[in-house]
Amino acid sequence: MVFNPENPMVVQSDRSVFLETNRPNYEAARDALAQFAELIKSPEHIHTYRITPLSLWNAASAGLTADEIIHSLETYTKYDIPQNIIQDVREYVSRYGQLKLIFENDALILVAKDPALAKELAANRALERFFERVIDKERIEVKRGMRGRVKQALIKIGWPVEDLAGYVEGEPIEIRLREQTLSGKPFQLRQYQRDAADVFWAGGSARGGSGVLVLPCGAGKTIIGIGVMSRICQHTLILTTNITALRQWRDELLDKTTLQPEDIGEYSGEVKERERPIVLTTYQILTYRKSRDDDFEHLDLFNHGRWGLIIYDEVHLLPAPVFRAVAEIQGKRRLGLTATLVREDGKEDDVFSLIGPKKFDVPWKVLEKQGWIATAECVEIRIPLPEAKRMEYAVADTKSKFRIASENPLKIEVIKELIQRHKADNILIIGQYLEQLHVIADILQKEHGPVPIITGKTPTRERERIYGDFKEGRLKCLIVSKVANFAIDLPDANVAIQVSGTFGSRQEEAQRLGRILRPKAEGKMAHFYSLVSKDTKDQEFAANRQLFLTEQGYRYVIDVRDEQGVRSS
Repeated sequence: MVFNPENPMVVQSDRSVFLETNRPNYEAARDALAQFAELIKSPEHIHTYRITPLSLWNAASAGLTADEIIHSLETYTKYDIPQNIIQDVREYVSRYGQLKLIFENDALILVAKDPALAKELAANRALERFFERVIDKERIEVKRGMRGRVKQALIKIGWPVEDLAGYVEGEPIEIRLREQTLSGKPFQLRQYQRDAADVFWAGGSARGGSGVLVLPCGAGKTIIGIGVMSRICQHTLILTTNITALRQWRDELLDKTTLQPEDIGEYSGEVKERERPIVLTTYQILTYRKSRDDDFEHLDLFNHGRWGLIIYDEVHLLPAPVFRAVAEIQGKRRLGLTATLVREDGKEDDVFSLIGPKKFDVPWKVLEKQGWIATAECVEIRIPLPEAKRMEYAVADTKSKFRIASENPLKIEVIKELIQRHKADNILIIGQYLEQLHVIADILQKEHGPVPIITGKTPTRERERIYGDFKEGRLKCLIVSKVANFAIDLPDANVAIQVSGTFGSRQEEAQRLGRILRPKAEGKMAHFYSLVSKDTKDQEFAANRQLFLTEQGYRYVIDVRDEQGVRSS
């Protein structure tokens, strides 16, 4: 029996893995685990991971072998690895590639390596609506229009499909990268950005052209998307999270490629320019309908143009109606960009099936060490509920408990202290509840002058003016609601104060830290403060929100305060 007491890992037969944080090789073990396992919880001393079929299939699609995964476990485990874990890893990794979709003689064919598997699938009554006919002992013809649906159905019964059926070519357009931006600055893709674009493109073969690239906020996912566009050079539809992100994409395309303004169209609530070679739209407009019983009137945009590529920015936010549309357009190249594959609705397998598997993943700390994103300090400040709020909290339901704790009035004194501490810095105050944010804005205005607040109701022109003032240094402090979680380019922001969040949203925490991760002048450090009410639902949900960043190597310093705001530990 193996026993290495200095190793940090304990592998359990239920596919959970415990990782001790106080061992010297903890960081190496964490980085290895992150490639093929999901972090489930992360208290201070022992983190819990789980090896899942989907985590193994994503690892396999990114090129990791079963032997490499088992070697990582053997390298860092304290005890023998349970035999069933070794078998599970080999079994699930081997399933990736057992089923392939190909296009042959004008027909979509599902090919199985194992004739017994083909026979089993053909006999499965839940799958028969996807199949046209059995061709032979290894091949089944799939009905037209069912390419996405059959992949969704098969992954849900444990069989991922490698889609090699190829793509319908889109309308060509020349897209070249500039060597100098419009402002005269030299421009070229960084090495990891080139690698990501190359992995996705795969030389134009059917093995490329669909999948997800996972990179930290601030690492230039938009630039990678532009790099992919310059390789494909076909009409492109780009889906973004909001109108501000849409216009940032447009600005980047004009600044860094040879595309002209007349080549790029906006399809939003304000403008409907759908006849351009490059069209930028938002998830919000695509999922708009007049009532719950009406059709989604803008989803036909997917089939309107001869798109050669569709880019899904922040793909972890892809709404359910868009998934349904994506299932119908599997003949188009599909690029997903995200900082995290985590979806709070658990639909990661739909991303895998319909957009494609993870093709490229760079750990945040790797890019931090290379200087491409800022070094960040994460601090959780725990603040007690005031006596006057405790009884109200005690008798409230769960949802109300979370809001009462999130809106703890004692957080305001800590905010004032942090603003004073960072008065030379560029500060974002981020929160979930608009009433709370307006109270903070009113109080800060009395001491610091106007502190603008941006919410979903702020008109686009006013929003862009405020962002411009912040970028130019005319504003040092800005309050933002959830609208600033995604795709907001504020490169000089280096302090974020999170006063409330969306329950236990891991991807929201990652995005909020990402607001301050652009590299700073003179290597200046970024500071991320999360204010939580001690011993409440707020603290419980904060622990879950921090999971993804913990997995990426960030540690939260815990700062506990008393009712007077004095550190008690």
